[in-house]
Amino acid sequence: MTKIIEDEFVQCSDSVDQLRENTRPFGVDVSERVKRLPAYLFAELNKLKYEKRKAGADVIDLGMGSPTDPPVSHVIDKLVEVVRNPRIHAYSHSSGLPQLRKELTARYLKYYGVRLDPETETIVCMGSKEAMSYLCLALLGAGDTAIVPSPCFPAHLHAVMLASANAILLDVKKPDELLSNIASTCQFLQPKPKLLILNYPHNPTATVVEQDFYVEIVRLAKRFGFMVISDLAYGDVCFDGYKAPSFLSVNGAKNIGVETTTMSKGYNMAGWRVGFCCGNAEIIRALATIKTYYNYGVFSPLQIAAIAAMRFSDRAVESQAKIYQKRRDILCNGLERIGWQVERPKASMFVWQRIPKEFSGKINSFDFAMRLLSDVDVLVSPGSAFGEAGEGYIRMALVEKDDRLKQAVRQIKKFFSIGKK
Repeated sequence: MTKIIEDEFVQCSDSVDQLRENTRPFGVDVSERVKRLPAYLFAELNKLKYEKRKAGADVIDLGMGSPTDPPVSHVIDKLVEVVRNPRIHAYSHSSGLPQLRKELTARYLKYYGVRLDPETETIVCMGSKEAMSYLCLALLGAGDTAIVPSPCFPAHLHAVMLASANAILLDVKKPDELLSNIASTCQFLQPKPKLLILNYPHNPTATVVEQDFYVEIVRLAKRFGFMVISDLAYGDVCFDGYKAPSFLSVNGAKNIGVETTTMSKGYNMAGWRVGFCCGNAEIIRALATIKTYYNYGVFSPLQIAAIAAMRFSDRAVESQAKIYQKRRDILCNGLERIGWQVERPKASMFVWQRIPKEFSGKINSFDFAMRLLSDVDVLVSPGSAFGEAGEGYIRMALVEKDDRLKQAVRQIKKFFSIGKK
């Protein structure tokens, strides 16, 4: 499926349209790039959750992919130790501490066999989301076009729109078909797409690829002359022996693109906002130029603690992936027991699931999610929050503890009984 987004992001739910109306118009004359943006639905979900909890409801939150487990203790101890140093509170370097960038290159070499120059081919960002936004500002402008995954993590699309560029949405759930669609889009569209954004393991669908996929991406990029941003945010969270490959591990990848990573998932450091971008030196230089104008970089104590995390937390990252795998099995086993057939993800923090057949065609994904919240206090993300291709699905995040996931299944079972009446 191909869809070009130019003037407005099209949602397929009347309820989502109503949410947009509640946030528009602005009381001031804002820019066109802001007017083009849709309502950020996750903010609305959080608002509804807050209102329920304020009223005393015990909401089980499977909506946001925000890790609830803490970092390992030695990382926290290092942060506390460093932050007490009175000389550490000055501005940091915008591109990141040299030692942290060296640790990142060591990790890439160990896990992916990729050699990187820490000075010219790496940069520290305030999370991979900031990296994506600044990359689009550095690489795109009015009249340019980017290929964006669909369904999409909203930041991937919004970063393109905020750069005043256009987006072509291509379905990612079948990687072989995506490759074919990329080729046909580049062959027939004029002007040709300038940028391809990839995200495997994929948020929200949890789709995964093997290294051969990236081999073909590099071949297509060289043939049609587009750049690549690979978002590997969930590379640390893999199950059942699957190992997520790095785009940069393919020969020639550094010639045409970069990869973003984060310490949010495997290291449980989401609120710390420590992420990275690696790869093509000229793209990194363009990103660094944009960053210099916007901020002074990540707070130095956070970066020093991140160094400690990378040096001494390999087993903790592996253990965290096993925790998510166990939660996946608890949730999927429970849903199957109550008659909801699910597809188990091989990676990521999410279960992406079609609305049960009892509700299919009768209710859209947004209203299904809102009814779960209002009727049985379980919050999930509606598929429409990730674009039109997500309609008919919901996303459940594996962030609650085991007992809470079991309770969520019991409450969903109760909701099924209510829905059948």
